[in-house]
Amino acid sequence: MSANPLAVAEPWNLVADGYAEFAPAIMRPFSARALEFASLSPQARIVDVAAGPGTLSLLAAGYVAEVEAIDFSEPMIARLANDAAAAGWTNVRARVGDGQDLPYESDWFDAGFSMFGLMFFPERARGFAELFRVLRPGGTAVVSSWAPIADSPLMRMMFGALTAADPNIQEPQPNFLSLENPEVFESEMRGAGFEAVSIQRHSIALTFDSPEQMWEAMVRSSAPLELMRHSVSAEVWARRAAVMKAFLAEKYRPNYPLSTTAYLGIGHKPPG
Repeated sequence: MSANPLAVAEPWNLVADGYAEFAPAIMRPFSARALEFASLSPQARIVDVAAGPGTLSLLAAGYVAEVEAIDFSEPMIARLANDAAAAGWTNVRARVGDGQDLPYESDWFDAGFSMFGLMFFPERARGFAELFRVLRPGGTAVVSSWAPIADSPLMRMMFGALTAADPNIQEPQPNFLSLENPEVFESEMRGAGFEAVSIQRHSIALTFDSPEQMWEAMVRSSAPLELMRHSVSAEVWARRAAVMKAFLAEKYRPNYPLSTTAYLGIGHKPPG
């Protein structure tokens, strides 16, 4: 089992509403790119694994016939279902479940996605195998994972603030056994049975009007930050929050673009 604290539902439950509000600024461009790679028809059935609040699901709903979204966080799925209903998308079905044990028939979906979710699975091989299983022959999978943090000034800024407040929290070191290594990424997709695998690098940039706006986005949508908040007393949290705000005030210049980079793995189930 993984020791990664983000491999369990609790931190994601804590940030569900804030994540749904702020994370799409980062997630939507990557989701749009993933949908382009899948070349979907209006008749397509797709599955969004570890869907979170449904950034990809809601984006895809207007272009395909059926969207099945699944995540282990009940508050995330509740938010997804509410947002789909509010938007009038009757073709989106959201459910709580495990991406390593999907509750769907084999050979069913035209495309499957996991945007920054499968990368946290305790058993990634099971996640890839399940995604492969539920795709129809000829179907396409697109999975995303963050590139090393050194390639992402936005993430470095955020972890810099965290480390300033708690030196026990260090910037993540390169993990060459994870999906941030394109060779591992490709190997694991091929190991699940996917063919014509391609790992594509994609970057986006975000700007904030002020350090205060950046802080608001962080505090509402960052699972590591919520883990910190819930692990200490209110007094300790107030001190740490003040340090992080001061760090951002010193380091971030308003409207300066900060980039972040991800890899998108595209694979195809053999046509039968």
